Amino acid sequence: MPGAPQIFDRNFMRMRRDRIAKATGGANLPDFLLERVAADFAERLSLVRRDFPVAVSLGAYNGLVAERLRTLPAIGTIIDVESSLASLVRARGLKVVADEEALPFAAESLDLVVSGLALHLVNDLPGALIQINRALKPDGLFLGALLGGETLRELREAWILAEDEVLGGASPRVAPFADVRELGGLLQRAGFALPVADSDLVEVTYASPLALMQEIKAMAASNALTERRRTPVTRTLLLRAAQIYQERFGLPGGRVPATFEIVTLTGWVPHESQQKPLRPGSAEVSLKDVLKPRSKDL
Repeated sequence: MPGAPQIFDRNFMRMRRDRIAKATGGANLPDFLLERVAADFAERLSLVRRDFPVAVSLGAYNGLVAERLRTLPAIGTIIDVESSLASLVRARGLKVVADEEALPFAAESLDLVVSGLALHLVNDLPGALIQINRALKPDGLFLGALLGGETLRELREAWILAEDEVLGGASPRVAPFADVRELGGLLQRAGFALPVADSDLVEVTYASPLALMQEIKAMAASNALTERRRTPVTRTLLLRAAQIYQERFGLPGGRVPATFEIVTLTGWVPHESQQKPLRPGSAEVSLKDVLKPRSKDL
């Protein structure tokens, strides 16, 4: 968006996602993290005692999240929004091709917006949250899952060390992910009430570092940073990165771990029915009296 730092090459990301979706037909993609997020969203929403007649799944990918939420009786119409037209082929129901940074919805037109593992790749996250807030009705709910700062920390370290050793300097290869405390603050800045940000660390194992890198590529999640090195990765660099990964993080038996941090954001658009914090000075009991030591009974 105009004025926002262009950390990610959004057009490159869309074209790569289109290419992979066309090559695979959207089937058999490694989407275990998105399945985990979809199940978590469904569990959280099942605990909310209200209906959501019109919902949007933002950054819908192949419609997996929306498909899971359609099983909930409180969810009405779900619209999948995704910038990659080819990825939307498998999505069922209403679909809109649009970028997560430019929502095509009128103010106060939605009851629920969910986003599964998409918003950490936008260039203007505060702006995107403000747009989501604006599109939601009063007492509307935003529920989003983003990858947090611990994600792929092993891979990041291995690439930095390998590039420094082979090329004499490192270039950005793994996307910068936000800290859970920063994300909670962004919700407040975007105008959401009752903001909550919680983190879940997921550790999975792979047969080898190369197997992990191949899966990241298959998910269309490999390097899309604007400042990425444009020259092809050499075999020497690739093998050295894999070797360092194995040496530093390898498990007994030869497999390697990979860490993913999923940060889930929850925020409500302000409404008069919501709980309000007490006015400063309105407490009826003095904190001094509460903390005062009590005499022991004899």
